[in-house]
Amino acid sequence: MTAQTDLLKELRIDRSAPPPAPSRRGLWIALAIAAAVLLLALAGWALFGRDDAPVVQTASVVAIGGGNGGSASVLDATGYVVARRMATVSAKVTGKVREVLIEEGQHVEAGEVMATLDPVDAAAQRDLAAAQLAAARSQIGGAQARLDEAEANAARLGPLVKQQLVSQAQYGQAVAERDALRAQLLTAKRQAQVAEDQLAVADNGVDNTVVRAPFAGVVIAKAAQPGEMISPLSAGGGFTRTGIGTIVDMDSLEVEVDVGESYIGRVKPGMPIEATLNAYPDWQIPGEVIAIIPTADRGKATVKVRIALNEKDERIVPEMGVRVSFMEKAQPADAPKSKPGVLVPAAAIVDRDGKQLAFTLVEPDAGKSEVEQHVVTVGRSLGDDREVTAGLDGGDEVVLDPPQDLVDGARVRIAEAGTGDSE
Repeated sequence: MTAQTDLLKELRIDRSAPPPAPSRRGLWIALAIAAAVLLLALAGWALFGRDDAPVVQTASVVAIGGGNGGSASVLDATGYVVARRMATVSAKVTGKVREVLIEEGQHVEAGEVMATLDPVDAAAQRDLAAAQLAAARSQIGGAQARLDEAEANAARLGPLVKQQLVSQAQYGQAVAERDALRAQLLTAKRQAQVAEDQLAVADNGVDNTVVRAPFAGVVIAKAAQPGEMISPLSAGGGFTRTGIGTIVDMDSLEVEVDVGESYIGRVKPGMPIEATLNAYPDWQIPGEVIAIIPTADRGKATVKVRIALNEKDERIVPEMGVRVSFMEKAQPADAPKSKPGVLVPAAAIVDRDGKQLAFTLVEPDAGKSEVEQHVVTVGRSLGDDREVTAGLDGGDEVVLDPPQDLVDGARVRIAEAGTGDSE
């Protein structure tokens, strides 16, 4: 019995004993799996995900004049379209604007009414001048009537004084009165002429309240509204306008370009040109040199050249940027046409092993592309650009400041606009 009791005590669970230590085998297995996954990820990134392609900036190649009509460009310059005939139209007198009859973009003819001012003061001045003229003319009538009577009286007394029927003094008084009335009539006529001139001035004052276009053109700015004060002279405080609007004679448009002093000798008056507006790069506008302004800008070391455009078009507006190619004289029609050159940023051309090279992008995709190496023939320097006569075409995308280790067929990443990296 005692032996059985002892066996039962051995099978009893001792709840006061501390729990056994947990096993760390599962933790080590989880850490091993995580390390293996991390190693595989690093290996995959090293083999497939890492991109060592350099980040580059690019620029477009611009075609310039040449090859059209057998002519070749001897110089290229940039400038702006300007209007030789442009005016800010104002009234000749100070007054309140009653109505404005123009809007931006409107065509106006010479003499067309652009605005009117309140004519109250001018109209009152004209009415006063008209009344003064009427009074002066009435004085002429009275003086003429009295003079007629005095002349008749002197004519009647003349024979009588010879017959000694009247005294010499009486006759002399009649003659003096006649001469005085003649002087009064002359004075009245002169006063009437002055009054008539004053009325003309007053009429002109009323007409000055009407603002008319000085020449035919297009309104490019509207500067005043009804109810505002306008004056031909600037008034302090900013509450008085000095103009109704600005009009431009579109037939007077021409181009002004700045040519470097080193190249001005290539430009001659009457020289043919081809102008390309920045807004319409595929449109070549023929023209010719009007004149070379005989002064230089010491700050920019340039000379201004005026150029006439041989085409008139609504697309040509003042202040547009334009590139001008000064052309040689046209060659015979059967002469071979030279290939147009292109302008390339100087930073895109590198010298390697005595060759001038440039790299262009090939089918850019998602900010990446391969590059293609070109051997180029370099011509003139035009500011920050270089003329390339062979090796590149207009519209090509070239790599700026290509790295020294960049080779044909290498991949590059294209930098986003305004940044040095695409990331």
